[in-house]
Amino acid sequence: MGLTAIKLELLVGLLAVAGLVTTVWWIWPRLSARTFPSILGRVGVLLLNQILTLALLGLALNNYFGFYGSWADLLGTDTSQSAPIVADQGPGVPPAEVTGGVQVIGTTRVPLISGRNGDAGGRLQQVVISGATSRLSSPAYIYLPPQYFEERYANTRFPVIVALTGYPGDARNLVTRMNMPAVAARAIDRREMIPTIMVLMRPTVAPPRDTECVDVPGGPQAETYFTKDLKEAMAGSFRVGTDAANWGILGASTGGYCALKIAMRHPEAYSAAVSLSGYFKPPIDATTGDLFGGSRKLRNENDMMWRLDHLPHPPISVLVTSSRKGESNYPSTLAFLRAVKPPMQAASLILPSGGHNFNTWIRELPQALPWLAQQLHMPSPASPGSPAPAPSPSS
Repeated sequence: MGLTAIKLELLVGLLAVAGLVTTVWWIWPRLSARTFPSILGRVGVLLLNQILTLALLGLALNNYFGFYGSWADLLGTDTSQSAPIVADQGPGVPPAEVTGGVQVIGTTRVPLISGRNGDAGGRLQQVVISGATSRLSSPAYIYLPPQYFEERYANTRFPVIVALTGYPGDARNLVTRMNMPAVAARAIDRREMIPTIMVLMRPTVAPPRDTECVDVPGGPQAETYFTKDLKEAMAGSFRVGTDAANWGILGASTGGYCALKIAMRHPEAYSAAVSLSGYFKPPIDATTGDLFGGSRKLRNENDMMWRLDHLPHPPISVLVTSSRKGESNYPSTLAFLRAVKPPMQAASLILPSGGHNFNTWIRELPQALPWLAQQLHMPSPASPGSPAPAPSPSS
């Protein structure tokens, strides 16, 4: 039974209730004596009931926040990046294939609320993206707008937005919880954003370690994966632009820090970023280990406030979000905004209230996603000499 299965949550809930009722009604009266075995029995019963209650709470919180997607993910034995599970394929879509560094596992259609059939909302592909330099691989989803499949755009290349979850995260949450493909499809259909390809994934490319998207000395080269390998794999598999002006990155929580950090450290790779409830310097704890190999220089370079105080500001555009009530990053977000100077441009989306959770990010996404797309430029045509029409929403 899967970790996120509703049946598992209901089963543990029933066991917790049954354990409490059984304890109060039947077990406790029989262990009321002041003998050593009775005392041990009462302690054991209390522990068992607490374990069941905590297990139920843990399952409920995991299903709500999407911390872990499977037992293997929880236990750190996730091998999905090398042996992905095949997704159901819709009718009329191509079979699994491997092009460049992208292995396509399955394809489904993205519907539009307008009710139009076919590829009106585009397609969503489940993939595994492998990096030639970092030697890292990660499961992901790729959203392809409907214009990507239209004949008149056969020579058109598209901009790309990379969207990241928090830690440890599950890329499926960007589809099932935040509904990013549908949000993008509606925004494109309403002409709120240009047709854009999206890569939906988690920042945890070396599970279970939280790398904070850092090239760890002697460890996982996560930063290289996102700034070099991912772009090369996408360019080798899809009609995408390769310039920084064609690429943006968005993330929530840890993904928000990663998005901001990657764009600020690598303006040659990404020209714009959105940080939803992100922080500005990486934590060091049991999940991260030593990210910087004892290097104070490397630690400072991954601190965004330090960069703004000591290094030239990069020519990028960023959007940061927070809430006046409910978000701990509100003061640091204001400090970050005050510190930004040209040529870097910073915008903000501040809610009156909202916690550090999916509900808040779902409220912010319909504004944040079109904003990010508007910062990107359409690439040049895929074939020299072939005019590329400016993509518009599918008719």
